[in-house]
Amino acid sequence: MSWRIVASPESFRIFAMTSTQGASRPATSPPSAMPADPSPAPPEYTIDELARVAGTTVRNIRSYQDKGLIDPPERRGRVGIYTQAHLGRLRLIHHLLARGYTLANIMELLKAIVEGHDLRSILGLESAISSPWNTEAPRHYSYLALARMFGRAISRPALSRAIALGLLERDGLGYLARSPRALAAGAEMARAGFALEDVLDIIEQARGHFQAVSDRIVGMVVRELDRFGEGQLPPPAEVPRIVDVLWRIRPLALVTLETEMMRALEISANKYLGDRVAAILAHLGEETRQE
Repeated sequence: MSWRIVASPESFRIFAMTSTQGASRPATSPPSAMPADPSPAPPEYTIDELARVAGTTVRNIRSYQDKGLIDPPERRGRVGIYTQAHLGRLRLIHHLLARGYTLANIMELLKAIVEGHDLRSILGLESAISSPWNTEAPRHYSYLALARMFGRAISRPALSRAIALGLLERDGLGYLARSPRALAAGAEMARAGFALEDVLDIIEQARGHFQAVSDRIVGMVVRELDRFGEGQLPPPAEVPRIVDVLWRIRPLALVTLETEMMRALEISANKYLGDRVAAILAHLGEETRQE
């Protein structure tokens, strides 16, 4: 039994290849001196055939061989013969390249697989670390659309500042918002009468505080990973647990931050608005008594 990596458009799994038995003969068949038909031989390829089937070039295959990403072919005379294992490895390399990995990254992944790691677990760890936290779909806005949203509050200086803060990006003749919800919230505050500059001031001031808290949260994850050595891949048995921790910390961190934000707003409201509300009620009471 041998092992090979089988590639599919969605995933890559390692399967055991077992030979198939020859078809059985009827019991009434006379014995034959001829051996049973052997199982079909697995496909084999020259380098040109492999390049065509894998959708790559001969030059790429040779480059991958030179870098140790794929094994050299079996030599039969002057011809190199490649197998399904080579094809599976090529498809895996192309899949990882399409996901943004470099050849150096892929070499480390292949090394980890040889050492006993499961590819799905490794890719799951990478996905848990690098997947964006903001899952909103970006949205394009024309200047006229922004003017309708913000009314008179919109201005070229305000747009420039929003771009500097990363709330908007120039996108052709218009603008791209990575978080349409944040943009809509700002527009709602502007329509409520708050100065857009004040809203941008709050965002700029909050950035530093949120970044400090976020650094502490991610620092906990870093310490968990570094238990196995800085820059080292956790043992295979530990990878699924760490992936689970990384995915679970996202909603937990957001709930914690939201809860603390609500608590702080409540304290501020009571501190700064409570006295004013009391004064308003007292004033109303005086007016009522005077009547």
